[in-house]
Amino acid sequence: MGDEEIGGVLKIRHGKDQKQVQSSNGLYPILGTGGLMGYANNYLYNKPSVLIGRKGTIDKPQYMETPFWTVDTLFYSEISENYSARFIFYLFQQIEWKSFNEASGVPSLNAKTIENIEVSFPSFGEQNRIAKVIYDFEKEIKLADSKLQKFKLQKQGMMQALLTGKIRLV
Repeated sequence: MGDEEIGGVLKIRHGKDQKQVQSSNGLYPILGTGGLMGYANNYLYNKPSVLIGRKGTIDKPQYMETPFWTVDTLFYSEISENYSARFIFYLFQQIEWKSFNEASGVPSLNAKTIENIEVSFPSFGEQNRIAKVIYDFEKEIKLADSKLQKFKLQKQGMMQALLTGKIRLV
């Protein structure tokens, strides 16, 4: 494939106000630049998508494979066939988004600015292979983090038992 403008690969779409769709027992996440904001009974988009902040947190892309709703401060992307959404997510993590900031106060991005960025895309097959390798690393990191948290809890419990005399070492 090669160097292409992002806009030739995906379309940046605007999120919408969530007030009419928000529900305490909703099925679909409502997402903003800071993450989960609530749930809705309707979704705005139901295909794999890369989300990027329009206002506020513009440098922390998010990835969704399941249906979702985004608020107006968070863009979502409609990705063309033969492009891997997960690969684009990882690619977006490598872009220095703050260098494209268009505001002096709250950081802001424009859809056209995003679409005009030129990046390199390998073939669809290679995109999928790259995304799988990175995803597998992420899974291993999460597993290691989970084990670390478990060990920290065990250590804390053992310290409490030893230091209070509930357990004696002989």
